[in-house]
Amino acid sequence: MEGLYHQTNKQVHEVQSYMGRLETSDKESVHLVENEIQARIDNIFSNLERLEILSSKEPPNKRQNAKLRVDQLKYDVQHLQTALRNFQHRRYIREQQERQREELLARTFTTNDSDTTIPIDETLQFNESLQNAHRGMDDLIGSGTNILQGLRDQRVTLKHWIALAAAHIGLGHPVIKVHECTCASHREFDLLIL
Repeated sequence: MEGLYHQTNKQVHEVQSYMGRLETSDKESVHLVENEIQARIDNIFSNLERLEILSSKEPPNKRQNAKLRVDQLKYDVQHLQTALRNFQHRRYIREQQERQREELLARTFTTNDSDTTIPIDETLQFNESLQNAHRGMDDLIGSGTNILQGLRDQRVTLKHWIALAAAHIGLGHPVIKVHECTCASHREFDLLIL
């Protein structure tokens, strides 16, 4: 298990350093860098699944520490995955804006004839602008949903770590439940009790 843990931890650090290449790569190679990072993250996730199985087979005196280390790696990889998704989302928005700019610059404008014209183009542009605003709101809501999910994941992980720490120092399950009820009624989380 130790060898796989160290190998996976090294891969996490490599992906973290590799993420910096996203900002500096050109438009043609950014997709290749994204695919490489995603492949590495997928490989790390498969290693984490194996590590979870191996940590449950550790001797009881080492099991808790092994699971905690695996959870920390999982938490780090989830942050890397979220960072990659956020970068892809920002890149998509940037590319969409560039396409719209190019379409506007490539459009040829002509003078109006003396005949009566119906402003269909303006209505069509207004409709497209409304659709773009609608898509923008959908993207914003999707981004907010991803952020909220990340916060929920962090909450679950933090709660798990606190439970492990409480169990480690000898606090029983009833004491932790009383503490959670107290925190819920006051809407704050007091770490001083732990």
